[in-house]
Amino acid sequence: MPAPQKRPRFRDRNNVLARPEFMSLNQPVASQQEPRTFNRKPSVPAGNNSTDNARERRQSQQLPEEDCMQLNPSFKGIAWNSLVAIDICMSKRLGVCANSASSWGSARSMVKLIGLTSHGFPWIGGTLVCLWKSSTLAGQEVLMNLLLALMLDILTVAGVQKLIKRRAPYEMTPSILDYLLLDVYAFPAGHASRATMVSKFFLNHLVLAIPLRILLVLWAFVVGLSRIMIGRHHISDVLGGFVIGYLQFNLVEVLWLSSNTCQMLTSLW
Repeated sequence: MPAPQKRPRFRDRNNVLARPEFMSLNQPVASQQEPRTFNRKPSVPAGNNSTDNARERRQSQQLPEEDCMQLNPSFKGIAWNSLVAIDICMSKRLGVCANSASSWGSARSMVKLIGLTSHGFPWIGGTLVCLWKSSTLAGQEVLMNLLLALMLDILTVAGVQKLIKRRAPYEMTPSILDYLLLDVYAFPAGHASRATMVSKFFLNHLVLAIPLRILLVLWAFVVGLSRIMIGRHHISDVLGGFVIGYLQFNLVEVLWLSSNTCQMLTSLW
C-alpha cells in the first residue's frame, strides 16, 4: 500500500497546475456569470421578468444628465469646451504672481497694489469726500452721477457673480473687503469693470490732456491684467468685466441725473 501513494505525490509535485498560484486554473469555468444585484430573491417567477425589465428601463431613463455619456456631442458643445479649456490654461500660465512660490512671487504685493487702485471702497469714499467739499453745481452733478455709477457697478457685479458662481483659477480666499463688496467669485472681474467705467466716465466728462487720456486707458488695462497675474480671475472674467463696465457707463448716460435732482439729493444730507 505505501508504494501506490508515492507515485501520485511524485506526479503532483511535477504537475505545474498543482502549484498554489495555478490552482484557479483547475477550477471549472462557470457557464454564465450572474450580475451582482442587491436584495435579489433566489427564485423569481417567469411572469415577473417583464415587469422587472420595464422598471429597470424606466430607472435608466431617469438618470441625471451628468451621469449620462454624450457619445455624439454637438459642434457648439465641442467649441465651447475647447474655449473654456484654453481660457483656463492661459489664465494659469499668466498667474505668475498667484503665490509666493510662483515665478514672479516677489512682485505679488506690487501687483496687488495696482488692483487696489480700482477697489470700490477708495472710489466711493473719495467721491463722497469730493461731493461734500464741492461748491459748484456742475461739480456736484458730475460727482453725484459718478457715485450712482459706482453703486450700480457694485450691485451689477455682485448679482452676476452670485448667479454664475465661477471659481478663480487658483484656490484663493477673498479678503474682508471683497466680502463687504460681495466680490467673492471670479466672473465678472469687478476691478476691471470699475476701471473701465471710471476711465470712460472721466474721458467723457472731464477735460484732460492727451497724455492723461492715454494713461487712463492704460490704467484700466493694467488693472485687469493685474487681476489675472495674481490668480484672482480668468482672462474671460476680465474681458467680461471690461464689457460690463462699458455697458454700465452707457446706462448711466441714459439715466443721467440733472443738476436740480443732484442738488435736491445733496440737500438731504
